[in-house]
Amino acid sequence: MMHPVYLVDDDEAVCRALILLLSTVGIKAFAFNDPQAFLAQVAQLKPGCLILDIRMPGISGLKMQQQLIEKGVDWPAIVISGHGDIEACRRAFRNGAVDFLSKPVDEQDLIDAIQKGQEVLDRSLRQLAQRAETLSLLAALTPRESQILDRVAQGFSTKEIADGLGLSPRTVDTHRAAIGGKLGTTSQAELTRLWLEGNGSA
Repeated sequence: MMHPVYLVDDDEAVCRALILLLSTVGIKAFAFNDPQAFLAQVAQLKPGCLILDIRMPGISGLKMQQQLIEKGVDWPAIVISGHGDIEACRRAFRNGAVDFLSKPVDEQDLIDAIQKGQEVLDRSLRQLAQRAETLSLLAALTPRESQILDRVAQGFSTKEIADGLGLSPRTVDTHRAAIGGKLGTTSQAELTRLWLEGNGSA
């Protein structure tokens, strides 16, 4: 699936040229000449790749990149600049940029960077979908089952769990069977992975 590309650059001529270029390779791009307008609308947009100009009036591309991260919008970004600023390049990569290109942008370099961004976004969206599915499965557990899963994931034996919760080992085994049925696995390694993923640690 090809995700949209969002150009944020106050230079309208650059935006028009890049949109035309990307359309020739089947990439749908949308231009925003005002970074504040993009920030105001980003919550309503489909996930996509960003192309951010580093120097814009009011807010720089790097500052905008940081504000997007603070909003929870962790989309892959390509930062472009007309100035060979090494420190800005470092900051862009620290904020998760997939590439940093100098103007005038080489067409093939830009297309390659967007392809890299598309792959990064695909992986990120798959991970988000997988975590949402895991959270849905974990939400089906009863409070007692959640307690027991916590202890299973931390490596406690059935006897240790039973002693800690004041239950019989048979009752713990019954709960473990129910947990396995709901989560679709009885493997301790897989149960631990799901538990870590549900707790945001995987």
